Amino acid sequence: VKLLLVKLIIGSLLVALHTASAAPPDGPAVPKLAPVGPSTFRPPQIIGWPSDKTPAAPPGFIVHRFAENLDSPRWLLALPNGDVLVSQSRPERLAGMPDDVIQALTRLDFLGPSANNIILLRDTDDGVAQSTLIEALNLPHGMLLLGGYLYVANTDALMRFPFRPGQTRIYARGEKILAIPAGEQTNYWNNHWTRNVIASADGEKIYLTVGAGTNANENGVEHPERAAIWEINPDGTGKRLYATGLRNPVGIDLEPVSDDLWATVNERDGLGEDVPPDFLTRVVDGAFYGWPYVYYGTYPDPFHAQVNPDQVAAAQKRARVPDLALGGHSVPLGLRFYRGSRFPEKYRHGAFVARKGGVGRAEFLGYDVVFIPFENGVPIGVIEPFLSGFIADRAIGTVHGRPVAIAELADGSLLISDDAGNTIWQVSYVDVAPAKR
Repeated sequence: VKLLLVKLIIGSLLVALHTASAAPPDGPAVPKLAPVGPSTFRPPQIIGWPSDKTPAAPPGFIVHRFAENLDSPRWLLALPNGDVLVSQSRPERLAGMPDDVIQALTRLDFLGPSANNIILLRDTDDGVAQSTLIEALNLPHGMLLLGGYLYVANTDALMRFPFRPGQTRIYARGEKILAIPAGEQTNYWNNHWTRNVIASADGEKIYLTVGAGTNANENGVEHPERAAIWEINPDGTGKRLYATGLRNPVGIDLEPVSDDLWATVNERDGLGEDVPPDFLTRVVDGAFYGWPYVYYGTYPDPFHAQVNPDQVAAAQKRARVPDLALGGHSVPLGLRFYRGSRFPEKYRHGAFVARKGGVGRAEFLGYDVVFIPFENGVPIGVIEPFLSGFIADRAIGTVHGRPVAIAELADGSLLISDDAGNTIWQVSYVDVAPAKR
């Protein structure tokens, strides 16, 4: 309560001062945001999907179950031969949270035993066959196929395995090519445990997301290389911080026209219903995006404005403003720029974003997949709903599932993982026949 009062008082005094420091001239303009306010902890109750119900897509699209009865499916990787890899994991604990919160999250199935594996889905004449490709991992998330290897981003290490599409099992021991901070003795927080990987357009570099271990580094011992996107060579050498000040970057993809790197980022909690908005942004080499001292360029974090005013002032002068706000606590995770030609032309090269939906709002936001039109490599127009129906009843707080990752198949259809509903959904345009069942 005391910390909340400090945030409200300091925030009300300082939020008006954010315009005193201009945003970097090459970035977007600083938007007008709501003032700091009270926050609500409201986790959804997961009730699953009835057999006769699916998410809803715009007219002309059909949605069906590609795979079901999974175990917290997280990230997706579509392989060139048509197979689909799925990482299955979920946190078993969250350091630093009150016991009653942890108990509530466990009861709601947010925390619990993790499968810690990669499964392979193969479309056959009799449906989609499932097999275990790799097991005994440590909270695996992002995956990448590059140069004869399958890269798997565990929470504490980037692993690679010799692999060629068509294999259904990997028996070789993985090679740990890079250690990743995931809760050290001096800072045991690892609350943003997901790691994601993607290759540069020429395949010469790998980008790796490493979210902050804490909300806003209130304890002052955050690992200096977290809240960042790293760049490395494919063998794990040459690590450098490509971009910093990103509290929890998760989804990453290359924009097809420019090959620029873009990311979805989850902002901090505890400042109000709509503040600060989570966002989608172009990731600029060497840029600093403000966390933990400021958000959206010049808005001071109330805690750090009181405790670290000099760092806040310095951050206001150099923090880059994100490109597109996606709503407070909407939890944008999956990101996919559409490269196919089977959807209507307006979708080509636009961005699909899976907003998982968070627990820090009184009114649910997210629990959907949205579409953002792009033109010449930049977002235009308004955010459009694309896949909805995950919320069962807003009033009582029930949801069928929560979308996480997005992959594109060779036929131009999209796959969306639903870790709460334990399902992979396929979205096809009416001219594209869905996978055989």
